[in-house]
Amino acid sequence: MPAHFLLEAPIGLVPVLLFLAVLLYFDSYRLISLNEMILTLAAGLLAAGAGYFVNGALLGATGLPFDRYTYFVSPVVEELLKAAILIVMFARNRVGFMIDAAIMGFSVGTGFAVFENIYYLYVLQDAGDLGTWIVRGFGTAIMHGGTTAIFAMLTQSLIERRGRSALYLFLPGLILAVVIHAIFNALEGTPAVAMLAAMVGLPPMFYFIFTKNEFAVHQWLVKDYASHEQLLEEINNGEFTHSEAGRFILSLTNKFDKKVVDHMFEYLKLHTQLVLRAEQITLAREKNEKIERRQQDHDDLVRLEELERLIGSTAMMALWPHLHFSRRELWEIHHLHEAAA
Repeated sequence: MPAHFLLEAPIGLVPVLLFLAVLLYFDSYRLISLNEMILTLAAGLLAAGAGYFVNGALLGATGLPFDRYTYFVSPVVEELLKAAILIVMFARNRVGFMIDAAIMGFSVGTGFAVFENIYYLYVLQDAGDLGTWIVRGFGTAIMHGGTTAIFAMLTQSLIERRGRSALYLFLPGLILAVVIHAIFNALEGTPAVAMLAAMVGLPPMFYFIFTKNEFAVHQWLVKDYASHEQLLEEINNGEFTHSEAGRFILSLTNKFDKKVVDHMFEYLKLHTQLVLRAEQITLAREKNEKIERRQQDHDDLVRLEELERLIGSTAMMALWPHLHFSRRELWEIHHLHEAAA
């Protein structure tokens, strides 16, 4: 191993990892768990590995010169592979706000960049120079994280506006990520310009998103916490049975066993209690308060899953549209799982 490899490797790998660490530091709500961070980084690494084989096959199949291929084809392939990971996260309600969308997106791109730069470190260990690794470490790697973060943030914004997830909502962010990636590749003749564009453009964007969205997160948490407290009070004092959802659950007595209907009411109450607990934890993190793990949280989550089985998939499908659980409530339950693990 050449001696200069020991200098080139940190320059190629550390900047993007440091950028990711800074994003995590500014996430005062700790919206991303350690497990999710490891998962997204690993997924990015796997996506880059897949990209190596896909790009190799397409380069041969298209017969395009290498530079043309990197301008028009590889940005589409690589952004699609990275976006696919985020699409799965969105589909499983693992993204709740713009902040965690940005961090998850950048984390996937970081994994992709780390794999790519390790590969090039191996291939170019005798041919590369310090300038190459300054550009790759501070430019290309940051670009990979930035484009995936932009895709995730734009997608989250569209889903928030529509109130639901749909395939067409992923297209604008994907197109924008591909265009930015292609422009970056087209600037290979002036790599310093591409590197400066990535380094100068991304930090202000993230700062704006984080400062604006942290206030929105706080407002939503406070408002939602109050509404869930009110709902729980209505369930406890019997007022909920007079609401539209309560009357609908009672009407199911004609179709399902009374015990199943009782389980439905218990499910709604327990789900509300768990969402309140998740919001308490998130608000405590905002204030840097110590959060104690409770066995009760784990037991309640186990009971919630047990109730879903007892109610059955048919009854749950009939009940679900009337419960008006939002994507963010499902995201909160997931994070409570993480906290109770």
